[in-house]
Amino acid sequence: MTRRLGSGTRLVLASHNRGKLAEIADLVGPHGIETVSAGDLGLAEPDETEPDFAGNARLKAQAAAAASGLPALADDSGFCLAALAGAPGVLSARWAGPEKNFAAAMARVNAALNPTGDRRAWFVAALTLAWPNGETATYIGRVDGVAVWPPRGTQGFGYDPMFLPAGATETFGEMAPARKHAISHRARAFAQLVAACLG
Repeated sequence: MTRRLGSGTRLVLASHNRGKLAEIADLVGPHGIETVSAGDLGLAEPDETEPDFAGNARLKAQAAAAASGLPALADDSGFCLAALAGAPGVLSARWAGPEKNFAAAMARVNAALNPTGDRRAWFVAALTLAWPNGETATYIGRVDGVAVWPPRGTQGFGYDPMFLPAGATETFGEMAPARKHAISHRARAFAQLVAACLG
């Protein structure tokens, strides 16, 4: 039986990525959960050494929960391409380099895709809720679509401007935040978390 988060619970968001923090805080907010970021608490960001999204989310959540003594929620997510055998995947942020230059990362992705003609793409998000005693629960969401070029829109973050979800006419970079939140990989993972821990 998964432990539940009650209204008024203080939850550490185990991320230093401002875009992710904003999205997760928006998702958690309506449930009466008070959030604080790992950065605000001065917690170090652990190295992401696991080979998959779930492993990295678990690692980050457990580190934040242990260091803070509070429940912690971590996200590990990435942009995956069929023609690149799922890359950049768990290395999505690293493709942007230490300066987090996602314009360069998107150009790198596009250059790699051009010879293949295969533009199938998907986003994956793994959300792990961890408790200070080491207990964890992980939820995974995915949304499929295609990679477009040139990038479109200035909303969102990361690879959002080059991802067109299946059945949509706007990229994640063109969508208003509420529209993206309704269909995104992170929202799909979060819906599972709500059902198990907040519903």
